[in-house]
This record gives sequence, structure tokens and C-alpha cells, in this order.
Amino acid sequence: MVRIRKFCAYQRIERPYTRVSKYRKKSFVKVRPHLSIVRFEHGNQSGKFDLTLYLVSKQDVQVRHNALESARQTSNRVLEKLGKNAYFLRIRKYPFHILRENPLASGAGADRMSTGMARSFGKPISAAAQVFKEDIVMEVKVARKDARAAKLALERANKKLPCACRIVEARVKPVPAAAPSKVPAKK
Repeated sequence: MVRIRKFCAYQRIERPYTRVSKYRKKSFVKVRPHLSIVRFEHGNQSGKFDLTLYLVSKQDVQVRHNALESARQTSNRVLEKLGKNAYFLRIRKYPFHILRENPLASGAGADRMSTGMARSFGKPISAAAQVFKEDIVMEVKVARKDARAAKLALERANKKLPCACRIVEARVKPVPAAAPSKVPAKK
């Protein structure tokens, strides 16, 4: 099996030279790689939660789909202990960006196998999400009593991502019951 290239080869965010055309011969990106992310949302989607925690990026970086999946698994494992309907977890970034590799052969007989920099566009090997500074990567909604578990889940997810992140807390204000409106009387 082919090993995954080191992340430092794809860490920088650059505008890719890609072309997807309606004419097949003019299209450079031939294949979209398979994503390893199973689900983007977990838990109770329609639940009423009074605390929302966000995992916010501190820097510009590309995050591969397998890193997002790993972060999802570790955070979901912590949150499942609360109960099936006690949380809502969402990955907010989708890996649209296609990573490519132009493998160059070295050693004896390499000149017959490799084309060098001619036709060097590369083959699609993976997908990544482009995350910019202050972008929300993941969000967790829980009840106030489960705040510690939600923070732990996001801290563990942060360790799986290649960028430094911080946890931001957002309180959801409860909607008051229908109160009688005070309309001034007409004179």
C-alpha cells in the first residue's frame, strides 16, 4: 500500500492550478479522491441546548480529510458517554481542495519511468479543507451541566488537527415565553 506523504508538503494554502472543464480532454482533475469522513453531524440535531462550544483555528492551514475524521472520532467517543440525545456535534469544514502528487522516480532506470517536470500537474491523491485564521472547524452543543465533557472532546479533537486551535464558548439565550406586547394607545 502506498504511504501517505508528510503533511508539510501540503500545509501551505495556495491557489491551486486546477481545471475542471465540461470537455473531458481539457479537464486536468480527472478523479475526486474518496473521503474518509463518515458523518459530519452526530447526536440530537433538533435538541434544545443552552451551551455551544466552537473549535476556532488560530492560523491558516490545510487540514486533510483523514485528520478531520480522526478529530471527529475522538471527540464523538467522549460525547457518547453523555447519552445519545445529550449533545450535537458538527464538523463545519468540508474538504473541497484536491491534493495532487507528481511522483519523481530516482535510481537506476528512472529516466524510462518518470517524465520529470513535463506534464507535472500530478495525480489526485487526497482532499483537504482550507482553514483560515478564526474559522470554526467544529462545534458542540450541550447542556450547561455537560460543559466539562464538551471541552474535553474539543481538546482531544484539537490534538488530532495540524493547527493550533482555541475553544470559544457561546451561550444561547433562552427565548422568553410570549409576553403581552405593549402597544401605545392611539390618540
